[in-house]
Amino acid sequence: MIYFSVFLTAAGWVGLQASSAGLQRVILPRKSDSEVRKLLSAGAEEKPDAFTDIQERLCAYFSGCRTVFPDKLDFSGATDFQQEVWQAARLIPYGVTQSYQWVAAQIGRPGAARAVGNALGKNPVPVIVPCHRVVASNGELGGFTGGIVLKKLLLRLEGHRTSKVAFYSSHQESRLFETLP
Repeated sequence: MIYFSVFLTAAGWVGLQASSAGLQRVILPRKSDSEVRKLLSAGAEEKPDAFTDIQERLCAYFSGCRTVFPDKLDFSGATDFQQEVWQAARLIPYGVTQSYQWVAAQIGRPGAARAVGNALGKNPVPVIVPCHRVVASNGELGGFTGGIVLKKLLLRLEGHRTSKVAFYSSHQESRLFETLP
């Protein structure tokens, strides 16, 4: 059985989808609950009580609190390589960034930085698997499925500061949440 929940955070509406094996998807903040619902699997059953703990932690996270996500994940349908990359990305602590090359080295494939980026681009559970914490070796942000503006915002929430990352004032950040896709 597949079930889901849609809830409001400081960043906007977020969606979660899971099976009995674990969390399958995180829909990053959107402007409305209807936008989130459209991105979840058809036929899934709404079951918000099943997500109470992770919903509370995601609300805290999007409010700027240090949060950990040790949740059980369901990566069925993913390749072995993708699963290795996503597990390695989970090792990156809150507020820290690592390079695509670092992730590749963690999985024993030091020449696979570009493939790591591709795998991270298919991450179905962003924030839980913190792909936003992976940047280019030169400090540039690289890509992010949720968009580069959201990647900057997530890094900002975690207190990360580098010369390569442009940040916004608090006023601009609050307006940014209103313009997320």
